[in-house]
Amino acid sequence: MTRLTTTLGQLTLKNPVICGAGEQTMTAAAIRAALDTGAGAVVAKSTNESAAAKAQLDKTDYVLLDAQWNPLPWDFNPPADASLFGRSGLVQRDFGDWLDELVQLDHYARTLDAYVIPSLILSDLEQCADYARQIEQAGLRVLELNIGAPHGEEAAKGAIVLERGAERIEAIVRRIRQATTLPLWIKLTGQSEDVVGLAQAARRGGADSVVMMGRFMGFLPDLDSGLPLLGTSAAIGGSWALPLTARWLMLTRKAMADDYPLIATNGARTGLDVARFLLAGASATEMTSAVFTGGYGVLEKAIAELDDYVARRGSTVAQLLGSAADQVQTYQQQTSRPGWWERFAPK
Repeated sequence: MTRLTTTLGQLTLKNPVICGAGEQTMTAAAIRAALDTGAGAVVAKSTNESAAAKAQLDKTDYVLLDAQWNPLPWDFNPPADASLFGRSGLVQRDFGDWLDELVQLDHYARTLDAYVIPSLILSDLEQCADYARQIEQAGLRVLELNIGAPHGEEAAKGAIVLERGAERIEAIVRRIRQATTLPLWIKLTGQSEDVVGLAQAARRGGADSVVMMGRFMGFLPDLDSGLPLLGTSAAIGGSWALPLTARWLMLTRKAMADDYPLIATNGARTGLDVARFLLAGASATEMTSAVFTGGYGVLEKAIAELDDYVARRGSTVAQLLGSAADQVQTYQQQTSRPGWWERFAPK
């Protein structure tokens, strides 16, 4: 046990920094590179049985944008306020081959006190349940089910399912829980008016943790061409999303009690961002776009930054978890400050 050790139910991670699923975890070499940074876990690029979802990978496109929405060079040294705008698809692999490869990679992860985590994206529920069963039988140790992929409503019908209904989410999770005893993480959408309700539904269905939250869908006109950037709507994420994610973490922690583990994603670019999510109630943070645009060194640097922060506080991850969220007050509880606005009014 170290000051960075974190627990998610019965699962212990050596630190709360996780490499999230994406193009940067699509190959064996990529997953090994992420593991070698010291990350607590690496989530493999997602799969399902849909041929349409796999074919969508061929239409992948991304652009990195500055704070004024101008394209940036893809030089793996993006500014902290860069946003990633893009569309993607799923792994173009036979499920059996993909699974065998992840089993071998998880054997390697064990030597580093880490985890390789398969990620399924829902298409057909019964097929997903069967895949979950096979994943456990193969010896993998954790499963993530992504039902919050932002591309769900743009993809071919049924290729990628994006769920916003609490009753539907509870039923989905319960079916997957029937198929596997593995620690089950459910990745939720942020495109909902009640993310807390979705998290509560996942918990009722048997989820061991929820990952909050998927990126948002956006649309951006290109000023030079007058056309849609990338030709489509696309998912967007950036450091600006951190306060949005942190608020849902805080609200979910309050609603579900502080012993239910939450995982953050969407907004973390540095180790200090991981610390912010920790204080908001996240036991761990998945860094995805930051690694895709900045390289695997982002993970190593984040672990070092987080360790320095925790050490300076003379504390541990476990002790700091949720400490800011637990002190949130309402507007009504604030001390009156008459005339405060005058300091900022135009003269």
